[in-house]
Amino acid sequence: MERNTKQRSAIRDAITEAHGPVSAREVLDLAQRRVRGMGMATVYRTLKALVTDREIVQIDMPGEPPRYEIAGKAHHHHFYCRGCGRMFEVEQCPGDLSYLAPEGFKLENHDLLLLGLCVDCVGGKSKKKAPTKAPPRLRPAGDHTHGHDHSHPHTHRH
Repeated sequence: MERNTKQRSAIRDAITEAHGPVSAREVLDLAQRRVRGMGMATVYRTLKALVTDREIVQIDMPGEPPRYEIAGKAHHHHFYCRGCGRMFEVEQCPGDLSYLAPEGFKLENHDLLLLGLCVDCVGGKSKKKAPTKAPPRLRPAGDHTHGHDHSHPHTHRH
């Protein structure tokens, strides 16, 4: 059962309009622009409901809080900036990686996480932990035109 409250709409819109996967804190900051006074408990409760309803996907990274993005996107990967903590979508995919699997194994899917510094951190212009436009060669979160099938489960594990 979907409850479509102002808070839920603001949270879903914040994730939709973000330029890459966002943390719960980033969702709160973005959603509060639409609904003043929203609290972190509301964000967590709503994120859980949106994941359950398969409207958003939770992206897990070891040692980091989960990130969230809209479900149903084309196959893509992620770049995590170690400087500012932002995560970006990467359109490029190396394709078939089955040659990396141990002998006799059958690769069914892959998720890649690239680690490094974003263009802002390389240039010393980073705004710590703030959502921003994706740098060149990275696809903004709303671009659904990449040609790969994205049929893997709704929870990514990195």
